[in-house]
Amino acid sequence: MAAPALIRALRPKQWAKNVLVVAAPFAAGRLFEKSVLADVAIAFVSFCLAASAVYLLNDLRDADKDRLHPVKKNRPIAAGQVPPSLAIVVAVVALVLSIGLATLARPALVWVIVTYLVIQVLYVFWLKNLPVIDLAVVASGFLLRALAGGAATGITISDWFLLVAGFGSLFVVAGKRYSELVNLEAEGQTIGQTRSTLLAYTPTYLRFVWTVAAAVTVMVYGLWVITVPRASTSATLISLIPFTLGLLVYALIVDSGKGDEPETAILRNPTLLALGVLWVLSLGVTLYM
Repeated sequence: MAAPALIRALRPKQWAKNVLVVAAPFAAGRLFEKSVLADVAIAFVSFCLAASAVYLLNDLRDADKDRLHPVKKNRPIAAGQVPPSLAIVVAVVALVLSIGLATLARPALVWVIVTYLVIQVLYVFWLKNLPVIDLAVVASGFLLRALAGGAATGITISDWFLLVAGFGSLFVVAGKRYSELVNLEAEGQTIGQTRSTLLAYTPTYLRFVWTVAAAVTVMVYGLWVITVPRASTSATLISLIPFTLGLLVYALIVDSGKGDEPETAILRNPTLLALGVLWVLSLGVTLYM
């Protein structure tokens, strides 16, 4: 067993999602306070460890199905590059380290991590087979990451912000399922062979879900920015432009069937990255200047 295979089984590329822990402190205008930065760093690493533990458990559970998938068959556990016994040991160690590290911040972070782990374990063994519920559970993983930033730092999170995070997450997850479904159909693969809930979905339904989620996300984001303290309404509303354009660009990615790996799709799209920078700058100026 090569060490690189074990590292790939931890899915470090997926850790990019954990950057969401900075969302609440950033939106509160307190991200660059030393104590806040330290707690955010703890939340980030804790979620990286927790997520990797879940990925190992998921890949152990789905190894047989993954071997039938044109891409997932190359995952280290499915490909036989990482022994199941080693994967179990590493998963347990990562889980313990995650919770242990979270105790260095605030107790609320521990509860967020534990909630994430419980939901994800239920997903791996049961909830992933329930249509619609599986979308909500995966979306909750993104939402809990955003909550973790507030929990670790003791920052109160706006209800509008939570709605943005929740519906934005649903938009990404529905787009992920849409891309997975249309790609399997295009390749002539048997639908439901590797993910049973795909049998219950159609491209039309998933398009409806991510369209509604995107519309609600833009609406509640607009409502959130006009309630942001310490900033003028006209200044914060400017950030709505790159935010909306970013969602539209990502929707184009999803529509082309390339949204099955959100983190890769985002990082490889220069336009989306540029809009992201503009959004951070336009919002950041009003929060920190």
